[in-house]
Amino acid sequence: MNLILATLGFLAALLAALFGASRVGAHLIETRNPPVGDFATVADTRLHYVHLPAGENADLPPILFIHGASGNLLDQMVPIRPRLEGRAQMLFVDRPGHGWSDRGPSGNATPAGQAAAIVALMDELGMEDAIVVGHSFGGAITAALALHHPERVRGLVFLAAATHPWPGAGTVWYYRVASVPVLGRLFAETLAWPGGVLRMRQASACVFSPNPLAETYLDEAAIELVLRPHAFQANAVDVDGLYDHVVEMAPRYGEIAVPTVVISGDHDTVVFEEIHSLGLARDIPGAELVWVRNMGHKPDWVAPDLVEAAIARAAGQQVDLARLAAEVEARIAPHAFGPLDACPVERPEGSHLASG
Repeated sequence: MNLILATLGFLAALLAALFGASRVGAHLIETRNPPVGDFATVADTRLHYVHLPAGENADLPPILFIHGASGNLLDQMVPIRPRLEGRAQMLFVDRPGHGWSDRGPSGNATPAGQAAAIVALMDELGMEDAIVVGHSFGGAITAALALHHPERVRGLVFLAAATHPWPGAGTVWYYRVASVPVLGRLFAETLAWPGGVLRMRQASACVFSPNPLAETYLDEAAIELVLRPHAFQANAVDVDGLYDHVVEMAPRYGEIAVPTVVISGDHDTVVFEEIHSLGLARDIPGAELVWVRNMGHKPDWVAPDLVEAAIARAAGQQVDLARLAAEVEARIAPHAFGPLDACPVERPEGSHLASG
């Protein structure tokens, strides 16, 4: 009996220590990465966003950017803003529960709910429609926005998107654990921060693989914001529930009737590019596929020039995307980072959706 009580006491003390360390860690993360934009409460959700006006000589329609899993608005804004500022009105937003945005009502745990919250933010800012650029998990939100709010979409750009059912329907184990209501809260409050700190650089390197991790990525994109307990659990619920949502959405992609560009690398270790990107090109009428050899899951950071050109293409401008893709391929041809043993790679018998 004494041994059992001692063991339980030890476990309770360990959990308390991990809880306290995680709270301190979350506070330090927020201190290092304060909000960079403004806040608006729409659809019962307080959203953090950066809204940039168009310049006098703007040549592009408004553009809305939707980031992927484990990210926040900086993930796209850092590489893309310098290339497009002044050319268009731009809106970067932390998805509900991510970055500095609150989670909001339960419907925000779905791609359709997040799309509706973002549309409400567009209403608040007077943005009637936009070209929507979605990366990874953000591709599912982009597709949901196009299906449920077609009048708000002028064109679509998908970057390494996650949009279709994949073999095995699985995700990495810690997303499954963290998405369980009670156990997930305990996990997020005690283990997510220390575990994430230990794995973040390697996990981010795998997201970029085979391209090298950008030296400024972790700091400039404030990726560590996802390690705060509430953000970690929101991210887990998003990812763990994605499969069921894309099962419902994918059969409807043929309804999308706006110019669409799909950019994908052929060495993505995060999603099945052969299922998602090729599926989008197949299912959306007139979609243009840009397939880049030796590129991983981060075209926004590895090839921002190609993303810029894809946006212009979706806006109706004459752009030779094939030539630009060939230039990117030549530029990244020497890249040979991985896949390392530590980087999960898709296998026919299973699947995963990692960060991104």
